[in-house]
Amino acid sequence: MSHATGWTGWLEGTALAVAMRQWAWLYPITEIAHIVGFAVLVGAAIMFDLRLLGVSSQLPVIGMARHLLPWARASLVLVIPSGLMMFTAHADEFAGNPVFRLKLALIATAGLNAAVFHQWSFGSVARWDREVGAPWPAKVSAVLSLVLWPSVISCGRLLAYF
Repeated sequence: MSHATGWTGWLEGTALAVAMRQWAWLYPITEIAHIVGFAVLVGAAIMFDLRLLGVSSQLPVIGMARHLLPWARASLVLVIPSGLMMFTAHADEFAGNPVFRLKLALIATAGLNAAVFHQWSFGSVARWDREVGAPWPAKVSAVLSLVLWPSVISCGRLLAYF
């Protein structure tokens, strides 16, 4: 039984949160879905970022985006609900955990980085789609992404220890 109070206590008292804590396989299955979703999301991001940094420059950036972006978006169908489900089970503990807060801040920063890239750099992609180096703002975005997403994953793993 949770001893949490306030909104986290309410959340931990919901039927979903109780089921997450009491059904032996629900939390592990949810965590597996979360990990698989993150693998797809981060895998797509890393492949795209490496292309922006010049790896496989013979492949068109637009083609990579058309192929990888739907996978990244679809992965959110696993990542977001599974993350929320795991949060409900231990809302009070997670809400007060600095590693969890850092994970959320890193996710927000990575999302902002992607939004800025798509708003400004990707608009000119036709000029640097193939065999031409991406402009420096796109490369900076790629480097940030390559740092941010593995950091998010690291924080997720560290939650088990802090």
